[in-house]
Amino acid sequence: MKLVIGADHGGFDLKENIKQYLDEQGIAYTDYGTHTPERCDYPVIAKKVAEAVADGTFDRGILVCGTGIGIGIAANKVHGIRAALCHDMFSAEYCRRHNDANILTMGGRVIGPGLAREIVRIFLSTGFDGGRHEVRVNMIKEMDK
Repeated sequence: MKLVIGADHGGFDLKENIKQYLDEQGIAYTDYGTHTPERCDYPVIAKKVAEAVADGTFDRGILVCGTGIGIGIAANKVHGIRAALCHDMFSAEYCRRHNDANILTMGGRVIGPGLAREIVRIFLSTGFDGGRHEVRVNMIKEMDK
């Protein structure tokens, strides 16, 4: 799996912790920034990550801002993206199983690193169920044209 990760200043610390987890697990990724805790604009990061997932450069992405809300809204503006905000393990599993989410968003000011690592683990290891859910995902794709 090819993975891309990004965050604004509000998600910088959690992104760095997630990168440490990915390194520990031997999961390769590319970091699209931000690379410092200095203030930056989340739509810029969200667009870079979302476009790279949408064009197939990466299979999945992880985005972090203060709440996970703004960066997810921005990512979902890119054609072909299904970014899901997850702050619990159930949502992380079912955004993949039922929605085939291709970007995970989280809030660095909302959840701690231990929970974030579990959410990432589940998001990356869970497949898409297909079946009746594929029909619904296809409906979403039609709306995205």
